Amino acid sequence: MIRDAASIIVVRHDRPEGPAVLLGRRAARAAFMPSKFVFPGGAVDAADARVPLAAPPGGESLRRLGEMAPALAAAAIRELWEETGLILGRRGAWPDPPAGWQGFAAAGSRPDAAGLRFIFRAITPPGAPRRFDARFFLADAGLLCCDPDDLSRADGELSPLQWVPLSRARQLDLPFITELVLAEALALSAEGPAREPSSVPFLDTRGSGVVLERLR
Repeated sequence: MIRDAASIIVVRHDRPEGPAVLLGRRAARAAFMPSKFVFPGGAVDAADARVPLAAPPGGESLRRLGEMAPALAAAAIRELWEETGLILGRRGAWPDPPAGWQGFAAAGSRPDAAGLRFIFRAITPPGAPRRFDARFFLADAGLLCCDPDDLSRADGELSPLQWVPLSRARQLDLPFITELVLAEALALSAEGPAREPSSVPFLDTRGSGVVLERLR
């Protein structure tokens, strides 16, 4: 079974050494990608489709994602909150959040996907213990409504969490797909935080081989 999933690449542009990305290491005992450094992310929950986003992804990202856009964007924001404690949202009351979102709402924010840019899609190859159809979103850390250095509310799934300069991130022990996504994020970040990609790479492993195409 291939599950829909979302990951989020949060980039800071306020570091003297250049743009930095948030990465964390999965536990050695994890069934999926043990001991690897990855972006915050995970499978889409049923409740994610019912989340009232303060704003959806904009522009080409919304068009390319289609009807799955709200659920995927919500999943990316929820996973960021759960795994790092960082809030991509808009200040405001949220009186009746669905399951899995109570802590986010208690922090005084509603999820805001307006700053998310869809930059990569990849399907886990056959033979992996778990398979995901993952969409990767790029977000600027300036959109967080919290201190980006305060990772005290992280759930511990990714440890350690750290801001790594994009220029050095590929020196870490990364899954192959994370290396590909990092290269795309680096190219886009060099052109500024608000640029929408003209096309989105899609690593498709559903057939007899691996196909890399670009979604336009």
